[in-house]
Amino acid sequence: MVDTSKPSVARMYDHLLGGTDNYIVDREACDRLLHLAPSTRELALVNRAFLVRAVRYLARQRGVRRFLDHGSGLPTRPNVHQVAQEVDETSEVVYIDNDPDVLSHGRMMLAEDPETTAVLDADMRDTDAIFKSEEVRHLLRDNRPVAALFVSVLHCIPDDDDPWALVNRVARRLPPGSYMVISQLASDDPELRYRVTEFMRHATDGQWGRVRTMEEVEKYFEHLEVLEAPGPVEVSRWLPDSDLAPRQNDAEWIEFGAVARIR
Repeated sequence: MVDTSKPSVARMYDHLLGGTDNYIVDREACDRLLHLAPSTRELALVNRAFLVRAVRYLARQRGVRRFLDHGSGLPTRPNVHQVAQEVDETSEVVYIDNDPDVLSHGRMMLAEDPETTAVLDADMRDTDAIFKSEEVRHLLRDNRPVAALFVSVLHCIPDDDDPWALVNRVARRLPPGSYMVISQLASDDPELRYRVTEFMRHATDGQWGRVRTMEEVEKYFEHLEVLEAPGPVEVSRWLPDSDLAPRQNDAEWIEFGAVARIR
């Protein structure tokens, strides 16, 4: 059941991207968040562009045809399967989320592409259940490389649930030659981290983790080989389409991440 009495992270993100699948409670929360961190809308836009570039890069340059999108959020065109299928129409995607809004829209999306796209109702922290599901077992059926996506979702996971361990669990279960796409909200300003974290925890009734430091985000990549960059970067700087591509500058916080190969 969709709860419209409090903001949803997915619906707030949809509003920041210019979408319409949100409510006044989400728009009001975004207004307050923009007051705390005015660069937030720019941050959302450059992160979405990073997702599109990363999927296209993996499909074109690395030959990936299977994607596992954790915490996929509300559909925003182009979606992961649409980007991958521009390269190869047989590309397959499993979207994972447990937000009622996301699942409702995801099922509508399935009607468009039931053969190569699946939406799994699961908590992205429950790796055992995810990898036992019929949808993911099918994705892994012949041990071909898979790209696991954690794009702008790990900050929703509290430290007690250990997002670093989550990334490692998923990496260990993927076939040889697989990839990870990771970005997370980060700032080296402790006051900003505290203010935004507390605001989002209160606004979403605890459906939030923490804005983290750059060093903490780098830990996700300790056992991975970062591609096309010396390490995690502000995501608008990861393999930009051109020198004129939008960049996030002078921001209070950033999306920090990269594309990496599992060693």
